[in-house]
Amino acid sequence: MSHRRPASNPPTLLVIAKEPVPGRVKTRLTPPYTPREAAALAEAALADTLHTVLKAPARRRVLVLEGAAGPWLPPGFDVVRQGAGGLDERIAAAFDHCDRGPALLVGMDTPQLTVELLAGVGRDGHDAWFGPAEDGGFWALGLADPGRAAALVRGVPMSTDRTGATQRHRLVAAGLSVSDLPVLRDVDTAADATAVAACCPPGSRFAAALNSLARAGR
Repeated sequence: MSHRRPASNPPTLLVIAKEPVPGRVKTRLTPPYTPREAAALAEAALADTLHTVLKAPARRRVLVLEGAAGPWLPPGFDVVRQGAGGLDERIAAAFDHCDRGPALLVGMDTPQLTVELLAGVGRDGHDAWFGPAEDGGFWALGLADPGRAAALVRGVPMSTDRTGATQRHRLVAAGLSVSDLPVLRDVDTAADATAVAACCPPGSRFAAALNSLARAGR
């Protein structure tokens, strides 16, 4: 039986991301977009995510990056290199950069992320926080004890329509109390991009970038 933990401090917020290089990110957006356009959309989504995380309560903010940082990175983040291996290994390794206290990891594919979605993480007494994605994956994973990440994440099959369900089951099977965050849609395809841009908050870089491409006939 799981038990609620005492309310804790604001979490370490981790963003796991790839440098937005044409041909290496958002390849499922091509076509209809060119590799350069897809990378521009990825950069805008990443920038939106980073600026949202920057405004959220946190004891530390960490960008876990594959590649090199660019002008899209705002001040206020520690930048560390992603680990080796599959996505499950890299997610687990990202939590190694948390020295103590709760931690939450998000990706770069949900520019509609808001500060309000992160507000209770680390302070509502749960052992874990889980944000499912519409495609069956997950957009957020948080742990009150980041030291357990290796046992909880490694070996979970990634990029399937059962990834999220499998990951959440791991948390529950380990006896953790899980707080479920709202379901969000990842940006993978052009249809995803249109749907996500429509629900981005005002001032979204991603929505502006998509609208600019639309005006150009894309």
